[in-house]
Amino acid sequence: MPISTLSLIAAILILVLLYAIRIAREYERLVIFRLGHLIDGRGPGIIFIIPIIDRAVRISLRIVTLDVPTQEVITRDNVTCSVNAVVYYRVVDPNRAVVNVEDYRMATAQLSQTTLRSVAGQAELDELLSERDKLNNKIQQVLDEATDPWGIKVTAVEIKDVVIPQGLQKAIARQAAAERERRAVVIQADGERQAAERIAQAAKILADEDGGMFVRLLRTIPEISGQPGSILAFPLPMELRHLWKGFSKFADGEEKEKAEEKEE
Repeated sequence: MPISTLSLIAAILILVLLYAIRIAREYERLVIFRLGHLIDGRGPGIIFIIPIIDRAVRISLRIVTLDVPTQEVITRDNVTCSVNAVVYYRVVDPNRAVVNVEDYRMATAQLSQTTLRSVAGQAELDELLSERDKLNNKIQQVLDEATDPWGIKVTAVEIKDVVIPQGLQKAIARQAAAERERRAVVIQADGERQAAERIAQAAKILADEDGGMFVRLLRTIPEISGQPGSILAFPLPMELRHLWKGFSKFADGEEKEKAEEKEE
């Protein structure tokens, strides 16, 4: 056999082997079609296919990060805002990802946009701003149910940003400032009420206990002397309080006697 013929045969065999041998990485699977019929998903490792008869489609099983473009949304309370999000998903069934949908990446991207607009439109503005976890879970649940026939698992959804009109931002800022002022006034009033209650309790204890006012006087004198400037303090004996009480009783007794004499 001529050398040229052997070389041609050898070249053809090498090309056939190169076409027949496929290598799938650890995170990849090859979906094999034989004469148009689905055979199976294979991998990872070395995979042999029949040239011309078999066709292999390579599918990655890694998590895909999908950046959902900004969507114009009208919330349930008729506020126009812009919302964008990020979706994390992965292929769990390569066979269904190839057979049941033409382009699972494009389909998932379009479905993510429509779902984001739908869920955000059913919520109020306060929910978009303060209850993002709830909306994230709802969007993830809707996407996961819709993409399950495609062999896709949505692992997480996060709303990244909510942009509201400038005028509404100023209104929200004024509302927040008013709320803070209200809380400050309420806290101050509550503090004054508590202080008044404690002062009343202290005054009652000092009035009922003998020597209480004198102890309070001894504590007050150093506080007065520590003040700047010239201050003159004249402490009076606490016994004068009892003398004043006795004088008041004596005066009341005399008035009562005079009233009785006048009646007689």
